[in-house]
Amino acid sequence: MPKNPNGGAMPPDLDTPAGDASDAHATEAAASSGAEPAPQGNGRTDSAGRNISARKKQFVIAPRQPPEGLQALGLQPLQFDALEQALRNSSDIEVIDKIGAKSVLGALADGLGGGQGVLVARMTEQKAATLHQQGQGRLLVERDQPLNLMEPMLRLPQMVTGVTPTEGGGPVLNAVISVVGKDGAPQANAEVSLFGSMLPANGTTDANGQVTLSLFGETPETVRGLYVKPKADYWSFYQRDPDISSEQINVVALRALSDWPSLAGFPRQRCYGWGQKAMRLDQLPGTYRGQGVRIAIIDSGAATSHDNLHGIHAGFDVINKKTNPNGWDQDTLGHGSHCAGVIAAADITSGIRGFAPDAEVHACKLFPGGQVSQLIDALEYCIDKQIDVVNLSLGGADVSEALEQQIVRAKRAGIACIVAAGNSGGAVQYPAASPNVLAVAAIGKLDEFPADSYHTQTLDANVDAYGYFAAKFSCHGPQVAVCAPGVAITSCVPPNNFAAWDGTSMATPHVTGLAALCLAHHPDFQTPQYKARGPDRVERLFQIIRASARRVSLGDQSRTGYGLPDTLLAVGLQQRTTLTAPQPQTMMMPMMAPAFDPYTLGMMPMYRPPVNYAPLAW
Repeated sequence: MPKNPNGGAMPPDLDTPAGDASDAHATEAAASSGAEPAPQGNGRTDSAGRNISARKKQFVIAPRQPPEGLQALGLQPLQFDALEQALRNSSDIEVIDKIGAKSVLGALADGLGGGQGVLVARMTEQKAATLHQQGQGRLLVERDQPLNLMEPMLRLPQMVTGVTPTEGGGPVLNAVISVVGKDGAPQANAEVSLFGSMLPANGTTDANGQVTLSLFGETPETVRGLYVKPKADYWSFYQRDPDISSEQINVVALRALSDWPSLAGFPRQRCYGWGQKAMRLDQLPGTYRGQGVRIAIIDSGAATSHDNLHGIHAGFDVINKKTNPNGWDQDTLGHGSHCAGVIAAADITSGIRGFAPDAEVHACKLFPGGQVSQLIDALEYCIDKQIDVVNLSLGGADVSEALEQQIVRAKRAGIACIVAAGNSGGAVQYPAASPNVLAVAAIGKLDEFPADSYHTQTLDANVDAYGYFAAKFSCHGPQVAVCAPGVAITSCVPPNNFAAWDGTSMATPHVTGLAALCLAHHPDFQTPQYKARGPDRVERLFQIIRASARRVSLGDQSRTGYGLPDTLLAVGLQQRTTLTAPQPQTMMMPMMAPAFDPYTLGMMPMYRPPVNYAPLAW
């Protein structure tokens, strides 16, 4: 084995990338001088400054776990310690972090390279390809992919193009938008978007609640849509083909959340969200509160300044672990706080009540800027803290074998990962596509949001007899296990406010909270077989949640999985045979009375319930 000039063992030909002989010769020459080969520029060297070339990328490096039994057949494990030392001694590879067991509990858990850990290193793609090749199938070398929070992107009106007009190539529409709330109070920090036939204009309102937007190449007659997303406490607003004036201030008066009948008196008076009531949490005895269960929310942190989130006392700031690991209680995005509210908001006289207010909640801060390596690190924290259920309202990455090994490791340690399916409207995204997690899709319900709110844009054509529909944005596929409320979900946002948001991010916490109740109160988990931590307990939990679900929506079942889980069934208080049928919104055919599942009725697919307004997208 060649020696590194700086000392230490190095894998064979680590400094020689895959490629033809001339490439290898050039690289060897560069390596002997302690530098990478000169990167290819953009072909210009006659101008001042520096040419732009590809920068070094961040990679996750881990031993590949062989299938069980192969080591007994003579397959030797990779000497990962020697490789780590070689990488650290290499002048052109920067080892940024090593993720490993944080305690004896983590060291005893299998997976994660057999306890050897994961390295995060920065190098060129050429060097990474060489390293992967020299690993001979026993080494994972993957791009450290960025992750996304599962919040649905704004859907542009139809026929919007990405064409940018040239200078002086047409009219310019300048519009002043003023956003006000109750009693005409200006709403600062509201996101405002104006759509024409070309690029949209976006901005945020100032302290006076105003923003000036400019649409190039547009006139008032060509404006296609106006969208306003308030910071908190109000419903969003969407108007198709708005009557926009360039001469006067255009005023948008938002509706307060408490103006909606089901939220009357909110937040001064505590209430259940429509999603919690749809899952029958409001019918659960008051003693069922998730006591003794540990929940981790891997997200953007949790604002403990919120009255409903004072009970969260533990966490880990993964993205700032070297400088401020206790910064998990600062949530600049509000996303993690929103999820935390649905799962475990305190049962006080105001605001909302979560599914499991007495559970022990850990907030792992991964956003903004989270990557696969940091998710691996967060799951390592969960293993160390013996977390029972993990909420992952994130995704968007390509399949990562290194992350999958850590998910398997967490499952073997008795940790159930509940994951958002995704909001692209396409196939289920990873890690929800993993066979070792429970993937959650999003549904909505008619008459649970104003007709002029943006929530109407999530409507699907297939609405069932009870008003449920699969959200347009929700990813779908055979990996979807269950669905949960994910449209117009009201929950906590910093510093001490509330907001109604959409997304599989909002659906997933409903199932996470239910999973905590199930672990705490279902009789099965009080028996020795399933009380012990391990993969069997996780599988039994997933099985109970799926079995508790009732089918919803008239659409493709790949959008809803087994259906909407039921709280009373999931905690073992009722058996399916004792359930009575919920009533449709406005009418009930006599033949439907004994049926819990409307799909068992042949005429049900022909029935569409009347609605009180014409949705903007049907």
